[in-house]
Amino acid sequence: MAGNASDYLEGLIRGHLLRTATWSKPAALWVSLHTEDPYDDATGSEVSGGAYGRTQLNPDDANWSAEDAVGGESKNLVAVTFPAPVGANWGLITYFGLWTASTSGSLYLRGAVYPPLQVNDGDNAPQFPVGALSIIVG
Repeated sequence: MAGNASDYLEGLIRGHLLRTATWSKPAALWVSLHTEDPYDDATGSEVSGGAYGRTQLNPDDANWSAEDAVGGESKNLVAVTFPAPVGANWGLITYFGLWTASTSGSLYLRGAVYPPLQVNDGDNAPQFPVGALSIIVG
């Protein structure tokens, strides 16, 4: 599952690298689940209801692998576990997102979930095992 930069992140990078804007490293990152591509502009459908909430996985050497010098890839070093669905089906999870906040906020990255994951009321808490989330910069 590889992540792609959002319009928001691309703007931060351009402003920091090419203009006079600065960009501080975020203190927290939040992983989301989506039933459709959130797109670069963060307009796609995120799961809601049924006890759903984004899961925090902060920028830290213990949480993310070092960037691969050749492919520009970093992966999660810890499992990312969401709450178990209660009272509602979440649907077919086809994408994940990486956000600035636990709700609302700005989307940094998005990527496809393969194979897609059907999550229904009463299922176990969905989880991305170690190495399942791949963020590619390059």
